Amino acid sequence: MSEYIPSANIARTRAGQSHYVSDIDETGLGAVDAVADDSAPSSMWGEAWKNLRKRPIFWVAAFIILFAIAMAAIPQLFTSQDPRFCELANSQAGPTDGHPFGFDRQGCDIYARVIYGARASVTVGVVTTIMVAIIGGAIGALAGYFGGWFDSVLSRITDIFFAVPLLLAAIVFMQMFKEHRNVWMVILVLSAFGWTQIARITRGAVMTAKNEEFVTAARATGASKFRILMSHIMPNAMAPIIVYATVALGTFIVSEASLSFMGIGLPPNIVSWGADISAAKASLRSSPMVLFYPAGALAMTVLSFIMMGDAVRDALDPKARK
Repeated sequence: MSEYIPSANIARTRAGQSHYVSDIDETGLGAVDAVADDSAPSSMWGEAWKNLRKRPIFWVAAFIILFAIAMAAIPQLFTSQDPRFCELANSQAGPTDGHPFGFDRQGCDIYARVIYGARASVTVGVVTTIMVAIIGGAIGALAGYFGGWFDSVLSRITDIFFAVPLLLAAIVFMQMFKEHRNVWMVILVLSAFGWTQIARITRGAVMTAKNEEFVTAARATGASKFRILMSHIMPNAMAPIIVYATVALGTFIVSEASLSFMGIGLPPNIVSWGADISAAKASLRSSPMVLFYPAGALAMTVLSFIMMGDAVRDALDPKARK
């Protein structure tokens, strides 16, 4: 009996760079064809991007967010009117040429104030989110990675700040430093009490990631603790942090608007949606549209960040992708 030696016919295609293999089975009755793909598997972020591109809610949210950022960065692209220029002769007048939203009770152009109001609100939301991500991320990462008594101390500090409601703490501190009210003061107060949730999320994600096999392999190669934390653990713990930060950004915009609505947020010389909503209360019955425009801009911006957070969460969740 002759020894069986399988034969193979391998053809490499230009497009997919895949191998087409045709082997004769051991019984000699037929051929077994197989296709092997040489392409490397996509990363988590690559798979997430593929998922996001297919979701209409992502593109709608992205368009609104980019539009709000453009209004905050370059408001001159959208209007040539001065939001602080007011004429009482135009008080509560309807839309006219060059003033599509009409005028408020003081005779100010509502459209210009809506456009320029995005600057304060978006700035507070974006900068506050970055600061709480840095503060909460650092505390949560250190607590989750080192554990032990270090984790206990940082966790109890986090619990103390977590027990204080964000808006209540902001009201108290803004009242204490009312002579220093500005955008950066609002950012500082919100950042000082808004980092606790992201610290808890980061701690849990780091505790999960540090027990993975790639971290054990990194320790075996002699990598330092700092390198393991920054190069191996944190990149794999970023998904829940990004999801929460996206939603929290809208929360901080609402917090700034709430403080301005109560008259303890930004000073009157700074145009903001919250201040315009507060000023519109006096003319709500006679001219409700004065309230509708800044409130609508605030609601659409916050809703877009919430929608973006939901889309990113679904894209980064392996169970949702399945």
